[in-house]
Amino acid sequence: MSQELQPISPERAKEMYLNARKREVSQSTLDGYHYRLKHFIRWCNEVADIDNMNDLTGRKLQEFRTWRRDDGDLKPVTLEGNLDALRVFIRWCESIDAVLQGLHEKIIMPTLSKEDEQAESILPAEQAEAVLEYLRQYEYATRGHVILEILWHTGIRLGAFHSLDLGDYDSERETLEIRHRPETGTALKNGKEGERIVALSGTVCSAIDGYIEHNRPDTRDDYGREPLVTSRYGRLSRGNVRETVYKVTRPCYYGADCPRNRDPESCEGTHYNGYSKCPVNVSPHDIRRGSITEHLSKDVPEKVVSDRMNVGPDVLDKHYDKRSEEQKVEQRRGYLEGV
Repeated sequence: MSQELQPISPERAKEMYLNARKREVSQSTLDGYHYRLKHFIRWCNEVADIDNMNDLTGRKLQEFRTWRRDDGDLKPVTLEGNLDALRVFIRWCESIDAVLQGLHEKIIMPTLSKEDEQAESILPAEQAEAVLEYLRQYEYATRGHVILEILWHTGIRLGAFHSLDLGDYDSERETLEIRHRPETGTALKNGKEGERIVALSGTVCSAIDGYIEHNRPDTRDDYGREPLVTSRYGRLSRGNVRETVYKVTRPCYYGADCPRNRDPESCEGTHYNGYSKCPVNVSPHDIRRGSITEHLSKDVPEKVVSDRMNVGPDVLDKHYDKRSEEQKVEQRRGYLEGV
């Protein structure tokens, strides 16, 4: 008996899928699904001219795979993440008779080497210091400055930063309290287990104090809460924070030479709404990787880093510790001298 498919547009299928997963996963995970699947929707609309999911075939999925790899100039590990999200989505589409049964199995995943699995971008300490030096001198206590200070010093996730309220900051104790508040729009990736108090440095606190006193718009979010870092309209969205990070980590922004020798006048990454197209800036998660690596490089014990950044030891070692083997050897040598 042949399967009878029910017509549905790619946009509607994606909307239904995200709505179905809303109570199963955290908001940050849901945002990740949205980000990865939006490229598939764009391909359907702009390249493949597909307005009905029923028309998808294994050959068309292979065409998308090639297009996505080339369009985004993606590394194998990033392509794998995109295709894995698509496979889960297509398998769900099979359950509502939007595509043929078993179609998700026809998505060919890239074969990753051990190097590919760990080839993730990172904000190196020297670049972080260059960005912060510029912001401390020319944009002290601005929103962008405070965002970079907090993200680099604490290594917290974007979702944790997004959750911070004015009352979570204690200037006298020099701490930030990270809390899971899903009922008012700010869930943490690891739920209640992600709650903790994070110590700050005097440098970071001075920047936050200056921001609160001179530059913070006194606004509330849709739930009546007072966010720590705000816009004129309330709590900054994750997208706003990400865009700010893209903006200030462009080498041309903080006075460094462009590694790609691009002309700032013509580079698409220098224009508003185009900052993410800069080939050498970083995302908030790249800052997290860099911060964790820098903590480990300064001999902060792994258990302390694990607790501070809310990441398990195995994940810490595989995905966040970007020290070279030579660096690890020399650090171990320092502990063993005289033994």
